[in-house]
Amino acid sequence: DGFLFPNEVLEREGLMQKKGFPESYDLPALLGFLSDIKAGRRPVQAPVYSHLTYDIIPNEAVEIDRPDILIVEGVNVLQTGRLPRDGKAVPYVSDFFDFSVYIDAEEPILREWYVERFLTLRDTAFRDPRSYFNRYAKLSDEEATEKALSLWTGINLVNLEENILPTRPRATLILKKGSDHIIETVSL
Repeated sequence: DGFLFPNEVLEREGLMQKKGFPESYDLPALLGFLSDIKAGRRPVQAPVYSHLTYDIIPNEAVEIDRPDILIVEGVNVLQTGRLPRDGKAVPYVSDFFDFSVYIDAEEPILREWYVERFLTLRDTAFRDPRSYFNRYAKLSDEEATEKALSLWTGINLVNLEENILPTRPRATLILKKGSDHIIETVSL
């Protein structure tokens, strides 16, 4: 999440409701980071994201110094885009990977996990007055479930269907999980 645009940029560009969608990320910065890592530059810095404040932490970075293995997670890892008509090379995030893994589950299971996570966060992290989501801390179980389902349907399900599921066949390895989080199938 460190490569998300800061909330100030997302608000200015009208992208707050699409936070977590591919267009909400600073793709050139992510590509530059991966290029520097792959080239062996040292150290390389990545922005830091706070799940508490739901934003990039200004002037804070994590240093990565020539790792043997680097795990990159997110909606952009297997994305492709329109190829340019002039035939010029266009880098994709996946161009920098030696191996990719897609963790899969059926949509009703993902929805259930999302609601469970929302309810758990309501009772924990959302209670912190500094939390961006503090406004949800006092919701009843019914209200919180309704809010979680609304967020799932209006944002997360759309992102899943439009941006995440279409990338599944591009993964090297697909692990399909059941509702108990046990891996049920492995496709290489």
